[in-house]
Amino acid sequence: MKKVKLFLLFFSVSVAVIAQNSTYQINMQKMNQLVKFINDAYLDTVNFDVLVEKGVIEMLKELDPHSAYISKKDVQQANEPLVGSFDGIGVTFQLIKDTINIMEVIVNGPSEKVGLKAGDKIIKVDTAIAYGKHVNNKWVADHLRGQKGTKVSVFVKRGKNPELLEFSIIRDKIPVNSINVYFMANNNTGYICLERFAQISAQEFRDALTRLKARGMKHLIFDLRGNSGGYLQAAFEIANEFIGNDKMIVYTDNFRKTGEKFKSNGRGEFQEGRLVVLVDEGSASASEIVSGAVQDWDRAIVMGRRTFGKGLVQKPIYLADGSQVRLTISKYYTPSGRCIQRPYDDGLDSYTNDLNERSKHGELLTADSIKFPDSLKYQTAKGRIVYGGGGIMPDIFIPLDTSRYSSFYNEMYRKGVISSFTLDYMDKNREQLKSKYPTMEDFKYNFEISDRMFQELINFAHQEGVKDTVAFQFSKRMELFVKDKGKELDSLYNSLEDLKKNAKFQEMLTKYVTESFNESMRLRNLNRANEFIKDALKYEIARNLFNYGEARQIFLMNDEGFLKALEVINNDKIIKKFNVER
Repeated sequence: MKKVKLFLLFFSVSVAVIAQNSTYQINMQKMNQLVKFINDAYLDTVNFDVLVEKGVIEMLKELDPHSAYISKKDVQQANEPLVGSFDGIGVTFQLIKDTINIMEVIVNGPSEKVGLKAGDKIIKVDTAIAYGKHVNNKWVADHLRGQKGTKVSVFVKRGKNPELLEFSIIRDKIPVNSINVYFMANNNTGYICLERFAQISAQEFRDALTRLKARGMKHLIFDLRGNSGGYLQAAFEIANEFIGNDKMIVYTDNFRKTGEKFKSNGRGEFQEGRLVVLVDEGSASASEIVSGAVQDWDRAIVMGRRTFGKGLVQKPIYLADGSQVRLTISKYYTPSGRCIQRPYDDGLDSYTNDLNERSKHGELLTADSIKFPDSLKYQTAKGRIVYGGGGIMPDIFIPLDTSRYSSFYNEMYRKGVISSFTLDYMDKNREQLKSKYPTMEDFKYNFEISDRMFQELINFAHQEGVKDTVAFQFSKRMELFVKDKGKELDSLYNSLEDLKKNAKFQEMLTKYVTESFNESMRLRNLNRANEFIKDALKYEIARNLFNYGEARQIFLMNDEGFLKALEVINNDKIIKKFNVER
């Protein structure tokens, strides 16, 4: 009987492949005929580069949401975050008031070797003026990046020195780290944040583990929030660090039955110790492979919000002109058999709007809004119920923290106010701060934003055009007023003169405008807005003193997800409840 089933499966797959091959041949001839006929007979000259590229893009749209075309000129830039390096001078920068401000100089990079410093402003690159409205992120990349071994001259303004300083820099390989933040959260718990799954991510992860273990780490919080994925091999290798020998981590499948299975090898470096994995709606693909595997094997408590649901496997294929297609070839499945990919049968618009829909029906704020049918039930190795249907549903739900939202802060950020204020502050206080706070630990626990400094920032924001009030669009509000109160207005209206004198109408209008204005002000300055602005200022100062990775700890000190994870990982009752102790 088993042999009969295997034969029927093989026969059905073979028939499907033969049928597809038959239509493929016909349609391939059709495409070739059309392109040849356009070339031979069309009335005007044709740009085949543009024509074929548009055709490829439109064809891929008909397949699935994640098959994608990358033009030749964009291939290198698209691959950089995954390959893990690019050729350049080794600085991070921010454009503030049309000027390139160096925010961080990469350790041992070309710029550090010649003496560039955080806070320097790049005024000229070779013979090109490097400030003004023509300077944008692309301009900076085009002028500062370049082939390894080539030279570029940059002229910078440093502090109050009126003279420009010239530096000749030899470009080199600049690493793009996927782990920038790792530290000891307390005396036994480490924290690692992985930003993407790149070629070198597994080794970066092992290096971070080794360093944290040397500092006494017994337990680990692994942060995958906002991690949109990357290489399957990197996901497999990192999941392998947590899971015992010969256990399924992930498998892929397709109608051709040419999928692969990835099993652990038992050589992982963190198979013992409590593990919490943080995820959210921005965690996708490789992040879902790791979180799904450790959940299915009861190795970790997964915390946060339901993940994105991107479980389609892409294979990069280079075309004749150097462009690239990332073609979907399979689907990912967790060890328990859950398909990670969420449905996309309703079309691309519906698929891309899914996160907005989640927000509308309250999924980001409460777990009760998420309903799963019994058909999507699966079991972990120890019998806990988990759900399929796309994405990974966490074991412990953490709602989106909306209390830190402030449109006032957002406007300050958009206008570069906090960064500008920080650069001026650092020009005056850098050496004193370095002396007083030699390490990130010293700064994190001892530096405070005083009320005076906060007020100076607010005053500076006002000078830069940020207002304490809101832009209240009265005409738009009137449209909404008529729409919301239409029936009541109809019942009140006899004539225009009567309406003007109608006390109820006056009361309705005044109340509506007042409530709308107050709600706008509430969203602009929520009760924790000042706290958030202070955190942002402290972060900017830390980034100037140390680096981006260390500075991120400032935000984590008030991050509800991180604090909840730290609480859970040290709670014996919760660990016992989920039966994930190792």
